[in-house]
Amino acid sequence: MGRRLLRGVSGAAVVLASVALLSMRHRGAREAAQYPGIGEGMLEKPEQQSHGSPEGAGGRGQTDLRLHPPEGYRSEGSLTLGDIFIAVKTTKRFHRSRMELLLDTWISQASKQTYIFTDEEDDALERRMGGHVIFTNCSAEHSHLALSCKMAAEFDAFLASGLRWVRAAVGGPPRARGTLLTENFLCLPVFPSWFCHLDDDNYLNPGALLKLLSSYAETRDVYLGKPSLNRPIWASETLPNNQTKSVRFWFATGGAGFCISRKLARKMVPWASGRNFLSTSELIRLPDDCTVGYIIECKVGGQLIPNALFHSHLENLQLIPTSQLMQQVTLSYGVFENKLNVIELSGPFSPQEDPSRFRSLHCHLYPNTSWCLQAVGW
Repeated sequence: MGRRLLRGVSGAAVVLASVALLSMRHRGAREAAQYPGIGEGMLEKPEQQSHGSPEGAGGRGQTDLRLHPPEGYRSEGSLTLGDIFIAVKTTKRFHRSRMELLLDTWISQASKQTYIFTDEEDDALERRMGGHVIFTNCSAEHSHLALSCKMAAEFDAFLASGLRWVRAAVGGPPRARGTLLTENFLCLPVFPSWFCHLDDDNYLNPGALLKLLSSYAETRDVYLGKPSLNRPIWASETLPNNQTKSVRFWFATGGAGFCISRKLARKMVPWASGRNFLSTSELIRLPDDCTVGYIIECKVGGQLIPNALFHSHLENLQLIPTSQLMQQVTLSYGVFENKLNVIELSGPFSPQEDPSRFRSLHCHLYPNTSWCLQAVGW
């Protein structure tokens, strides 16, 4: 995996001065991006809210999963897209049908922060994303080991990323090791503060994501996402000598996307870095998103903070009010209860032209997009 990961990462971080490259596998360039303000988000109805796990085996026995950040989690200061590492998991057979749609829509607004993790090389995809395509050498199967292999690659790429430098004014020596002094300014490496995972059937609203993450302090242990169950999941953890024990924990469904602060990610390293993630996944024999929740709650002692602004194809997307679509962090499409499951949204494209409704949504968010302006009646 390492050899292909190295090929998949390009560029040197250059801001105001040429800097020595860090000894990392994944490099690139980050630029700050500004987005207009986003309105208040939609909260879950009381009957839809998840209930915390009771005291018992595995996890911390949290009594309630709060939809709002505790006061201690609130962030100070400004956040930009350059502070976020966005990972999109896909597979070769969806490069055309799914990834081209994402590249034309939301990834065009966050291409410098987005990395695509896939299982086979694709010249067309690489031409569009350059070094931001990571060929993981993982299996294309939809098994928990194959999915965990890609998640491990995402996690390691995030931890290895030191993707931009900022310039801070200084009064004079002394200066810290590993920095670059240019005239009266000190260039300091800045690492992405947030890791956000998405699937290839998600539409991400970068502005809504920035608004959400700005509500939390990156210096705290933060795990944000939407559980697909209204209760903790139970699993049997394998122990030495063929023993097992029951554990239960909350997890954010990967199909809706989730975000983890760097501080929490560092604590996860013994169980989530490299082949450790696969080994951990084997302990509970569950998919990658479950494994993330298991590590955070049962190993690190953290907890999921549920948020209703993340959405997957596992829920009825037509229940999201049209007036609140622009405020959601992620949306999806697919099949739900044997019916096409997409958001309710008018124009500019017909359902036949835009079955996922992602292109129409993108035009509502970014009406000056060239192909939106060409739409009839728009």
